[in-house]
Amino acid sequence: MSSDDRVTLPKLPWKPDALDPTISTRTIEHHYGAHHRMYVEKTRELVRGSELEALPLEAIVQRAHEQGNKQLFNNAAQAWNHTLYWNSLRPGGGGRPGGALATVVERDFGNVDALRKKWVELAKNQFGSGWVWLVIRSGGRLALEATSNADTPLVRGDVALLTIDVWEHAYYLDWQQRRPEHVTAVLEKLIDWSAAAERYAAVERALA
Repeated sequence: MSSDDRVTLPKLPWKPDALDPTISTRTIEHHYGAHHRMYVEKTRELVRGSELEALPLEAIVQRAHEQGNKQLFNNAAQAWNHTLYWNSLRPGGGGRPGGALATVVERDFGNVDALRKKWVELAKNQFGSGWVWLVIRSGGRLALEATSNADTPLVRGDVALLTIDVWEHAYYLDWQQRRPEHVTAVLEKLIDWSAAAERYAAVERALA
């Protein structure tokens, strides 16, 4: 199986204008159509003809990390990170988690408002480019973590439930330097708690 079958640019889960005005069509066109596409195409180029070519993207990220192949890791991880990012957002999102996820958010953060406050603070204090993730750590505890550049929880064995991209290309056309305001708006209006709940339930089923 070739990398053309394994590493592809996934379709957006909504139309490019669906997140307006929090994230504009123009930003989506640049972010998805240029940046994400570039990471996918570069990953395919880098693995072509190698033993990694037949692997799924997630495995390529992990193998590149293990081998210290920074160029491949940076591109493959960014391709993987962006796919989760698009699937962390939905029009009419925000609000609060439900079901079992709501229970563990209260257990590990106190309440969803405290989680949002910490998320914005981590985004504000992240120096340079990166991501802020909601993850499940070993033992089933939830945690928020910020990573730099292409770094991803995938290589530490954490399960990512949601992420927000804090690279400038994710928000600068719409929000300029106001990163905290952008992240606040995403959490209040776009974050997809239903998708996070499904991912959390899948982890629970796997551990049962």
